[in-house]
This record gives sequence, C-alpha cells and structure tokens, in this order.
Amino acid sequence: MATPLVVITGPSGVGKGTLIKALRERIPGIHVAVSATTRPPRPGEVDGRDYFFLSPEEFERRVRAGEFAEHAVYAGHRYGTLLSELERPARLIVLEIDVQGARQIRQLRPDALQVFIAPPSLDELERRLRARGADDEEQIRRRLEVAKRELSARDEFAKVIVNERLDDALSELERVIGNMLAGSGPDGERAETHRPEQQSQG
Repeated sequence: MATPLVVITGPSGVGKGTLIKALRERIPGIHVAVSATTRPPRPGEVDGRDYFFLSPEEFERRVRAGEFAEHAVYAGHRYGTLLSELERPARLIVLEIDVQGARQIRQLRPDALQVFIAPPSLDELERRLRARGADDEEQIRRRLEVAKRELSARDEFAKVIVNERLDDALSELERVIGNMLAGSGPDGERAETHRPEQQSQG
C-alpha cells in the first residue's frame, strides 16, 4: 500500500513553505519530498535537503529513464519530483508543488489529497512577495501573472484553504490531513463518497 500523500499547491508567496514547516513540527512521521532542479544552489542551500541539484544533462537522463513522477520548466530551469521521494517509508509524505506539477501527480496518484493554498486577495499576495525582499520588480510581475493563472485553477482541487491568518490555515490543514489519515475525505465525509465533482470550496 502506498504511503499517504498530501500535495500542497498554490501561488508563489502564499505561505506554502511556512505551513509545511509548521506541519513537520506538529505531525510526527512526516517526510517532506525534496524536489530536483537544474538551477544553481542559492547561498545556504544544501544538496539533498533543500533540493537535489542536478546538471541539465543528469536531469534529462533521469527523465528519459522514467525516474520522475512529474517535471516542469519554471523561470528557465527544470524542476521535478523523483519517484523515489514518493516511496519513502513514512507515516505521511507531503509534496509542495506548482499547479502544473499537481496535475501530473493527480494522474499518477489519484488517491493523494490535493490542497490548494490561496491568498486572501491578489493585493495581499503582492504585498507578501514584496515583503520577502527576494525578487526584483520584473520577477514580482511574473510571479503575479503566474498566480492569476493558478488561482483560476483552484476549483480543480479537493480542498481550498485561504491563508489569511497562518494559525487558522494551519489548523484547517491539520484537520483535513487528520481526516485523510482516518480514512475520511477532506471535510470529514467517508472517503468512498468523495469524488472530484463533489469538491469542497473550503
């Protein structure tokens, strides 16, 4: 039986990483899947902890060998999730990924719980991106354009959580994960009655 999988997606800057970090501290036995990328490491990043840093040639070799669960191009670099990361022995595997990747995972693991983290508004998302101080104006503009497209896809997901206050969003995320581990759907209904056409808009 496959290890339970939670896919967490949503626009850049919405707080996915912060929520996942908090989950690790509150739910024992979680493995957070590490993505592979062709982009160079940033200062302080560690290979195998933050990402698996691969050369473009090695990335392509692994794609051809069928080693990726999903892969995509973002900002000129390739990113992907190795199948081995979804097969780790754990109580629960959590995967942070973009919408494009989440669609690919849905085909591979239709049993996975897919959670979309949304901002209260685009204005608030822009404020958070600026507060991070990690991007220049052009990068922020591009991230907001991508965010608009991703937000238009939110209805595809079994659960949508609006991250207005971190504590509230974390409590809701914990609740839906608890329901999944207990064999229920994201809002507590019995798992066998939960179908994509009955999605909760959370």
